[in-house]
Amino acid sequence: MHAVIRRYEGVTDPAEAGRRVNEEFLPIVREVPGFVAYYWVDAGGGVMVSTGVFQDRGGAEESTRRAGDFVRDRLAELLPHPPQVTAGEVVAHS
Repeated sequence: MHAVIRRYEGVTDPAEAGRRVNEEFLPIVREVPGFVAYYWVDAGGGVMVSTGVFQDRGGAEESTRRAGDFVRDRLAELLPHPPQVTAGEVVAHS
């Protein structure tokens, strides 16, 4: 399995960002081959973090492409800074 974690800082409206991700992005990311799970977390202080888990690296990379498109098209005004992206193989899970 592979995971992709994106950290967004300076989020201007966390509630609206969460609503859009839940209603609009989740259906998009669920269609990625190898999709396992996706989480969108309000960490407070204008920080939001997404975590996507996929069966393989290809799915993780495709999710990054789709997330970039979605942020550009639907969240740019709410997420003013590019995310810090961390991705890699899951080596332990429960």
